[in-house]
Amino acid sequence: MSGRGTIERRPSRRTAAVHPLPGPPAKGPARGTRRGRGKRLSRLLSNSLVQGALILVALVWITPLAGLLISSMRSEGDNASDGWWTALADPSRLSLDNYGALLKDSGIAAAFGNTVLISVPTTALVVALASLAGYAFAWLEFPGRDAVFLVVVGLLVVPVQIGLLPVAKLFGAVGLFGTVAGVILFHVAYGLPFAVFLLRNYFAEIPREMLEAARMDGGSEWRIFSRLVLPLGRPAIASLAIFQFLWVWNDMLVALLFADSGSQPLTVALQSQMRQFGSNIGVLAPGAFLSLVVPLIVFFAFQRHFVQGVMAGSVK
Repeated sequence: MSGRGTIERRPSRRTAAVHPLPGPPAKGPARGTRRGRGKRLSRLLSNSLVQGALILVALVWITPLAGLLISSMRSEGDNASDGWWTALADPSRLSLDNYGALLKDSGIAAAFGNTVLISVPTTALVVALASLAGYAFAWLEFPGRDAVFLVVVGLLVVPVQIGLLPVAKLFGAVGLFGTVAGVILFHVAYGLPFAVFLLRNYFAEIPREMLEAARMDGGSEWRIFSRLVLPLGRPAIASLAIFQFLWVWNDMLVALLFADSGSQPLTVALQSQMRQFGSNIGVLAPGAFLSLVVPLIVFFAFQRHFVQGVMAGSVK
């Protein structure tokens, strides 16, 4: 036994086949999950039953809009005698006379201008301030950051009706009550909490490595924010701009309280027309459609960015 040399056993081919060499690490489940969701969504939307249901829902939503458009192009006598759908049998009786008379009304024209003057600056201020605050809460270190952000989130649960009376007294004391500037400030103050919350959460999803690389290249915080964060956050910013514009454009409660006769928007002007003349469909129908068509134009103009923001949030 001792005279024999020690025999070294080598693994056979069969044993080596059982233990293969380590290969590249497998890809994480996140990308596969996203692709799977996208494929399932594509298959679902390609289903004929789903497409038929979506077309039916679209027709249900479009029918009142079509009725409002046709009613706005009919005479007051025709609207009083029968329904709007009867005009489909004789389209030659439709005209734009109601819109001409509406635009010649100085009160309605001024109200339309006030609506634009309130909605556009409010949307721009909310988007600009919320973008800056969202970036600060997401990527800048300063004392009390988390506490301040919790206060901002807590403001989301405060109903707008609670602040009407105190803010009205404050605006009356500083001379802003009954002015366009007062309505704009109120909308900006109550639109910022949700806007900051939305953009902060979106900006926080940006990979930290991208920002660190930009800082190592000598980029300042403002340059990183304007050249990197804003382009990446364009879908969320576009979605926020659409929602904010629609909220302010269609608002009547705040404008009814804080705007006087010289600064009232279109919603309040149409409400006063209905209160004075009852069912004055010749004024209300074209005015309502005019107030509706502008948000539709804004929505379709930013539709691509809005869809990108919705799809980005659905796969995270």
